[in-house]
Amino acid sequence: MMYYSRTKLALVFATCFMGLLLCLPNFVKHPSFKIPWHQIHLGLDLKGGSYLLMQVDVETISKNRLQTLSDNVRQTLISKNLGYRNLHMVPKDHTIVFNLRDPSEKEGVISALRSMPKAVPNEFKVSNNNDQIRMELSTDAMQHRASEAVTQSIEIVRKRIDATGAVDPSITRQGTDRIIVQLPGVSDPNRIKQLLGTTAKMTFHLLDENANPNLPPPGVTFLPTAGNENEKLPIRDHIEVDGADLTGANAGFDQQSSEYAVNFSFDNAGAQAFANVTRANINKRFAIVLDNKVIEAPVIRTPITGGNGQITGGFDAQKATDLALLLRAGALPAPLKVMEERSIGPSLGADAIRAGGLSLVSGFVLVIIFMLLFYGRFGLYANIALFANLVLMSAILSLFEATLTLPGMAGMLLTLGMAVDANILINERIREETRNGRTPLNALQTGFDRALNTIIDSNVTAFIAHVMLFIFGTGAVKGFALTITIGIVTTLFTTLCLSWMLTIRWYAITRPKELPI
Repeated sequence: MMYYSRTKLALVFATCFMGLLLCLPNFVKHPSFKIPWHQIHLGLDLKGGSYLLMQVDVETISKNRLQTLSDNVRQTLISKNLGYRNLHMVPKDHTIVFNLRDPSEKEGVISALRSMPKAVPNEFKVSNNNDQIRMELSTDAMQHRASEAVTQSIEIVRKRIDATGAVDPSITRQGTDRIIVQLPGVSDPNRIKQLLGTTAKMTFHLLDENANPNLPPPGVTFLPTAGNENEKLPIRDHIEVDGADLTGANAGFDQQSSEYAVNFSFDNAGAQAFANVTRANINKRFAIVLDNKVIEAPVIRTPITGGNGQITGGFDAQKATDLALLLRAGALPAPLKVMEERSIGPSLGADAIRAGGLSLVSGFVLVIIFMLLFYGRFGLYANIALFANLVLMSAILSLFEATLTLPGMAGMLLTLGMAVDANILINERIREETRNGRTPLNALQTGFDRALNTIIDSNVTAFIAHVMLFIFGTGAVKGFALTITIGIVTTLFTTLCLSWMLTIRWYAITRPKELPI
C-alpha cells in the first residue's frame, strides 16, 4: 500500500469528482435541457406533510366471502337437484345457515357442500343439527384472507397515490391489519383520504322490478342511488359482470348530455360477459353499482358487444377524474378506516432542517479543528477525506433518490465520527511506531498495516448490524440504518484510499527525515 500507480490515482480522483457532480442537483435548479437529475428527497419530518394510519376492515372481508359462498351454495345445490329453505348469513358467527327441504337429502347436501372448491385448505367446515345445515369459516382461513387483503391493499393504495402525483410517498405495513401512509409535502390530505377511503368496487347487476321493498325476496337487496339516498332500487345480488375485469378507465365528456363522464373498457372475459347479459336482457334495467350505491340503472336497448361503456352520474371534472383513477387502480378488497391522522407544517420541517443542518455543520467543523490541532498535516489529509466522505454519501443518496429524515441526518453525523475514528487509529499507530524509533517509511508502513485489520473488522461488523436494521427495521430506524450503511462504505474508501493516498504522495515528493505527527 506504499505505491499508487497513475491509474489508481485517476480512479480515486474520478470517483470523488463524480460524487461531486451527483451532489449538484441538490443545490442547483434543473437546467432547461434534458439530463438525468437525481435529488435527495426530504422525509415527512423535514419537509412537512401528512401521516395516515389506516386499518383494513377485516369483518367486511369475512362478509364478502360469506356472500360468495352463499351464491356458490345455491348454485351447487340447484345443479344437483337438492332443495333448501331459508338460506341466510350470520356474519358475527362467520357462518351460513339453511334448512333442508327434505330430510332424506341430508347426506347428499352435506357431501355436495364438502366437495365445493376451497380457497385455502380447510376453509370451512359443514355441520348439521337435525334439518339445519351450518357452514362455518375457519379462523385460519379468515386470517389468511386478512393477510392477503392487507398486502393487496398496500399495492392498490400505492397505485392510487402515485396517480395523484405525490412525490416519494411512504406506504408500509404495521401489525396484521394496518397500513401507514406518509405523504411528504401534502399538507391537506382530504383528497387523499377520500381516494383511499373509497373501496371502488364496481359491479353490474340486473334489477328485480317486481320485488317488494317491505319484504324483499332472497337474493335481492334494495340499494340507494348515488344522487338520492332515499331512492332505493331492487338489485339482484348475483354479479353479472365484475369491475375487476376492467382494463382501463378515463374521464371524458358525453357529447349528448353535455356532462362529464367516465369511459371504461373490459378485457376479453369481461367484454364477453357484458355482451351476453345485454343480449339476453333487452328492455331490462341494468345497474352499475359502486360501493353499494347505484350510479346508474339504464334500460338495455341493444346488445353491447364492443367491451366499452360509459358512466354518467352528474360528475364534475374532479369527481370524474378521481373515479377513473380509482377504477384504473383497482378495487380495495375491503374498506380502509383512518385510525390516526397527523399533519406536519412546512415551518416545522424547515426548523428541523435548520436544526439538523446546524448540528451537522457544527460537528463537522469541530472535527476538522480537532484533527488539525492534534495531527497537523496528517489531520489535514484526514479532513479532506472527511469532506469527500460527506460528498460521496450525499451522491449515493442522490443517485438512488433516497429519502432523508432526521434520523438519517443523525446517521450522517455519526458516520463522520466513525470516519474520524479510522483516521485516528492510523495516525496513532504511526505516531507510536515513530516513537519506537522506526524510520519515517517504516513507521508509515507498519502503522498503517497494524491499523488496517482493526478498521476493517470494526466496519464490517457495523455494516452487517446496520444492514439487518435496514431490512427488519421500520420508519426512523430504517432511515438511520440507511445512511450509516452507505457511510461505512464511503468511510472505507475515503480512509483507506483517498487519505492514505494523499499521505503517500506527500512522502514520495518530500522524503522527510521526520514525520510531522
